[in-house]
Amino acid sequence: MRYLAHLFIALCITAAVVHAQDPQNAQQPSHPEKQQVWPTNGWATASPASVGVDEQALLRLDKDFASGKYSHMWDSLAVFRCGKKIFERTYPHDYAKIYGKEAGERGPYNMRLTGRYNYFDPYWHPYYHATDLHTMQSISKTVTSVILGAAIERGDFKAALDTPVLKFFDPSKVKNVDDRKRRMKLRDLLTMSAGLDWNDEGFDTGDPKNDTSQMETTDDWVQYTIDKPMVAEPGKVWNYDSGATELLAYIFQKETGQDIDDYAQKYLFAPLGMRHEWKRTYLGVVDTEGGLYLNGSDLAKIGYLYLHGGVWEGKRIVSSEWVKDSLTPYFQTEEPQIAGDKVVGVIPFNYGFNWWLYKLPDSTEYVWMARGFGGQHLEVFPQEGLIVTLMAWDFLPSSTGTEPLPSVFLALAKTKTCLAVPADTAAR
Repeated sequence: MRYLAHLFIALCITAAVVHAQDPQNAQQPSHPEKQQVWPTNGWATASPASVGVDEQALLRLDKDFASGKYSHMWDSLAVFRCGKKIFERTYPHDYAKIYGKEAGERGPYNMRLTGRYNYFDPYWHPYYHATDLHTMQSISKTVTSVILGAAIERGDFKAALDTPVLKFFDPSKVKNVDDRKRRMKLRDLLTMSAGLDWNDEGFDTGDPKNDTSQMETTDDWVQYTIDKPMVAEPGKVWNYDSGATELLAYIFQKETGQDIDDYAQKYLFAPLGMRHEWKRTYLGVVDTEGGLYLNGSDLAKIGYLYLHGGVWEGKRIVSSEWVKDSLTPYFQTEEPQIAGDKVVGVIPFNYGFNWWLYKLPDSTEYVWMARGFGGQHLEVFPQEGLIVTLMAWDFLPSSTGTEPLPSVFLALAKTKTCLAVPADTAAR
């Protein structure tokens, strides 16, 4: 979907600061299932009805996805509740045929023509080397936030979030250093408020001059990003900036002495039973801004971890404080709501530590969301214990695809909280 690029930059890139330090503004994690189940070795299955989900509504939604009501390039839909997988569908496509022409043409999604940053190459996108691991794109940013939280919890990442970013660089080798860049903090990288002169919107519209495409053209993504001039006071103005998350991969290595992918495998992916692949830049830095691959079932585990306040099978992965802080609405923004080729309204969002927060209409509840270019979604409904994952690869500027709003999935829940699940519905 054309407005889903790199989390689909807002109608205006400035946003009001929310009263972030008020704990009442943060959605408290909840896990209402009566019988706690851990999907480390795979999700147990259950019927929709057994966990209070309207099965007929789910089947109608499946029909809508299969028919192309929202987009003709949805790849999968999966729904989880009460620690059980209750629905999963895949919608196969021949992407080699769909994007065959574009694969051989240089452009903003194919700046080098070959290799892992040709977004039309079916060997790399949307599935990794013909496996079931799907590109996450900017969901990688959310997972990077989780990994940072795990390293802080373990004491391996000791720098405070108010540490200046330039502490990790030799300022004599950084361009455009001014007082504002000296005041840029780690926290600002997590909240998309670094203040750098960054154009991510052009990635959405297909403008080859956008900074994300230009960064991907270079060998040194970190240097490209840190060299950008400042246009705003850090921490004051929200502007979506993919390079900011790439800086975190470099900073993580400098602070911990460990590669962020290797660290994540040991302290996040392996404990949760997640398979993954992760692309790297041309200098070997992990592509934390968009290079992660997961399947929908493993992506849902990230949501389940946060539903349980950062604890997995009795072991703390991230602190409850990190979960709360990550889901605190620091900034608010909006983006266009598109139907066909027309803008029909705006969609309001808030932004935490690389998490998107969508407030449901007439509710105080935030849906916790991770979102990626082309149509990747993780949606967590904390009060209902409901998790939805969506995968797609619909990203051309000419696309007329749309994304269903979270309220579409909330309507599936017939009960506010989980129901007891009969034993005979467990995984077989």
